Amino acid sequence: MENVAKPWPALWSLVIGFFMILVDTTIVSVANPRIMEGLDADINSVIWVTSAYLLAYAVPLLITGRLGDRFGPKKLYLSGLVVFTMASLWCGLSGDVETLIAARVLQGLGAAMMTPQTMAVITRIFPPDRRGAAMAIWGATAGLATLVGPILGGVLVDGLGWEWIFFINVPIGIAGFILALRNVPALSTHPHRFDIPGVVLSAVGLFLLVFGIQEGESYNWGTIAGPVTVWGLIIAGLAVLGLFVVWQRFNKGEPLLPLALFRDRNFSLANIGITTVGFTVTAFSLPLIFYYQLVRGLTPTQSALMMVPMALISGGLAPVVGKIIDRVNPKFIAAAGLVLMAVALLWNSALMQPDTPILLFLLPSAIMGFANAGIWAPLSTTATRNLPPRQAGAGSGVYNTTRQIGAVLGSAAIAVLIQARLAVELPAGGPGGAAAEGLALSGGLPEALHGGFSTAMGQSMLLPAGVILAGAAVALFFAKPQPVQGWGVPGSAKLDAGLDSAG
Repeated sequence: MENVAKPWPALWSLVIGFFMILVDTTIVSVANPRIMEGLDADINSVIWVTSAYLLAYAVPLLITGRLGDRFGPKKLYLSGLVVFTMASLWCGLSGDVETLIAARVLQGLGAAMMTPQTMAVITRIFPPDRRGAAMAIWGATAGLATLVGPILGGVLVDGLGWEWIFFINVPIGIAGFILALRNVPALSTHPHRFDIPGVVLSAVGLFLLVFGIQEGESYNWGTIAGPVTVWGLIIAGLAVLGLFVVWQRFNKGEPLLPLALFRDRNFSLANIGITTVGFTVTAFSLPLIFYYQLVRGLTPTQSALMMVPMALISGGLAPVVGKIIDRVNPKFIAAAGLVLMAVALLWNSALMQPDTPILLFLLPSAIMGFANAGIWAPLSTTATRNLPPRQAGAGSGVYNTTRQIGAVLGSAAIAVLIQARLAVELPAGGPGGAAAEGLALSGGLPEALHGGFSTAMGQSMLLPAGVILAGAAVALFFAKPQPVQGWGVPGSAKLDAGLDSAG
């Protein structure tokens, strides 16, 4: 184990920044109408305010994870935090939508520098058999941030104006920087030889894939410009990523992605599991928020407050779950949490009718809180348990990349499904997906359409429910954790060497 006298202050210092960057993946959604109004922008431009951030965040994660191994996770985290905080200030000061989009790209790059370092530091300062509680805090932060984003966004937009969803990051970023500077240890670095072809192939492949999926609906899954099509980009992205994997296999130097990481069964399965979680958490909120606002007439703040039971229960249970998973096989907790999430989504789906008492929705929200507490920590602990310190950044980069790709897939898939179900459930000429989003922004839906719209949103909830059930099935195949021997002592270098030679 790295020589760290006080690992817990280090963890809490990192959690502040991690929470902030994940909140920013969802906080902008409720501010879209005010941004359109304030910057005199159209809906497509405003959608890019979120898309640009997610793209700049997702694409470099493999690279920034490896950079943390090379230059030290503390240095990269602090550098990313400075970039993120300054970009947040720039976002709030933007006078037009083009400037805001550029600032969001810079913000996303800062977030990409930070995210893998948080998980890598935990992996290096907590031994595997005592990592559960730490990963529970990390996981609860990831889960809560995506839920708190719309709540915080609604309150700030309604009370202070859209600029404050960005300005609030500045004091938090400064406090986070001071705490991380004081409390996060400067861990040893490893003299990695940087894999330039791997960097280029991974960045190009991920950009094409994520852009194609993320923007597919905007171009009706057809032509973007000239001979360039959405499906052409997606297929090209997959082809380039295939070349990347082949290069990693035959690279005689040190690969960007050590493929031997995937020889660990639990690492591979946990990555599949977190992809289903990223998909589901992103996908289920859109039909639910549409239902709350368009059918039930709730404000952004009121609709987000319906998620409070989920946030409170998840946050309260996270430390308890963390202690338990260090003593029992995490697969049972993970599988139970994933099944509970499916139950909550199916319950929501059944309740989504125009005349359902609104308070009934607090019950599946509470179930979602129990589910959330049982998902994040077991998956992340399982993924990192067998990672040697030398590969902590690489493993964390992979894990966070798959989570983000899951989120992008979820966002694209639910938009397509909503559009398809609205076309079936609403009268001919009724609003499709894009028109429904326009209605969401204007806040109006004729009462005659409430029944069909509710049915379409309820049906759309079945997709994330099915995907998360697939994640539960994957979790059942986790191997039982083995006793830890030689972790963090000189003898563990053998494991590092084995990984390097196998990679």
